[in-house]
Amino acid sequence: MHQLPILLFLPLLGALGVAFLPARWWTFVRPLALTASGGALLLAWSLLREFDGASASLQLVAHSVWRATISGHFALGVDGFSLPMVLLGSLLCFVAMLASAGIKERVRSYHVLMLLLEAGMLGVFLAQDWTLFYIFWELTLIPLFFLIERWGGANRHHAALNFVLYTMGGSVFLLISLLLAFDAAPSGTFAMEEMAVALKTLPVKSQVLIFLGFLIGFGVKMPIFPLHGWLPLAHVEAPSPVSILLSGVLLKMGSYGLIRAAALLPGAVAALQGLLAALAFISLLYGGLLAWRQTDLKRMIAYSSISHMGVVLAGIASLTAAGLTGAVMQMVAHGLAAGSLFLLIGLLYHRTHTREVSDYSSLTEVAPRFAFFTILAFAAGVGMPGTAGFIAELHALVGGFQRWHGWAVLLSLGMLVGAAYSLRTIARLFTGPTRPEMRSIPDLRGVELAAAAALGAAIAALGVVPAPALGLIAASVERLTLTLSGHL
Repeated sequence: MHQLPILLFLPLLGALGVAFLPARWWTFVRPLALTASGGALLLAWSLLREFDGASASLQLVAHSVWRATISGHFALGVDGFSLPMVLLGSLLCFVAMLASAGIKERVRSYHVLMLLLEAGMLGVFLAQDWTLFYIFWELTLIPLFFLIERWGGANRHHAALNFVLYTMGGSVFLLISLLLAFDAAPSGTFAMEEMAVALKTLPVKSQVLIFLGFLIGFGVKMPIFPLHGWLPLAHVEAPSPVSILLSGVLLKMGSYGLIRAAALLPGAVAALQGLLAALAFISLLYGGLLAWRQTDLKRMIAYSSISHMGVVLAGIASLTAAGLTGAVMQMVAHGLAAGSLFLLIGLLYHRTHTREVSDYSSLTEVAPRFAFFTILAFAAGVGMPGTAGFIAELHALVGGFQRWHGWAVLLSLGMLVGAAYSLRTIARLFTGPTRPEMRSIPDLRGVELAAAAALGAAIAALGVVPAPALGLIAASVERLTLTLSGHL
């Protein structure tokens, strides 16, 4: 049997196993969930042994017809765009599962929903048929709604409803565009590669009309300005393990989908390049300035995510190899950095019951391991050399200057705003006199330390030795760049 279907079904089987576990064996709920998520992690990373980074073709394909009347195929595969997202998603899902030890109420249903969410997110990145893609895209909505609504903070009901309304609204536009694309494609199939070949011959006006629906649907998930309204509230109210997945993986579903849409409708992307660039720069600056104003740590990281997704959109809008490379690397770097920050801030909140920056000071003396990994994550977020963020933002800047020349200074300005609020936060958290009420904060230990160390090691490894990751995506980036450049 192919590895990809096994990878997809492992979390689903784990969810079924947890759901039907006899009540007298309730102590096995968490170990079983960790085993399913850990198995998916190991299998996902084992794909690197068989993946050929020099090829832009779809690899490790599993294909079967599951609905011939609508040309639906159960088609899975990976390329240089999807495999990094699968690796990132499997890692962050396992880390989020490790960070869920503090969940004490309705433990069984929580872990079932987390495993269903993992299956949905992996399915989005593995699907090579738009029907299958849309099913997994919608599947993520259900567990996320209940995870926020049942285990969230005081304003969780409003946050969950807000998230659902935004996401469902975006999904309507996505579905309409998929149906229009299917109707316009003479191939009569939802298969991604076949539909891409068929739609390249469409008139630009038709491509633009279809692409705008994709832009709204995927833009809500990224999110980009002005479709970001659900994000800050959802992040603040969601339990910290869910915030890890919201920021680390869910946002990447939107940017990944936009890359797939760009390959599907290259003429539309070239025609709308100015609009995409404007949205990118606005998101970058707007998110950074709002993050600067926040005193709540989770809210600050949420707004910073809008800014970082602006970098991703700018890389895509540049239509250059460097820009697209920066976009994909930024998706990975932000996933690691934001995931690490939400993990650490969640653990810190569990100890202190506050997220206000002003309530902390000089944690380097009290909790040096907390301080080290938090500073590393912030450094990656601002693109410090030696971290994954530097590799990503450098490529995005190069791509921006190649395409827009002087206007790319807006990218630099947005990054400087990010550096300003990150350095200010580090100073407030880790310098100054130690507050008496903070002297007894336990440092990272055991599983917590292992989870933070795994993300920290990935951030440092990608920053110091980026060549393997760049080689993983290079062929796919080159093929997409050639496709897009033919329509400029």
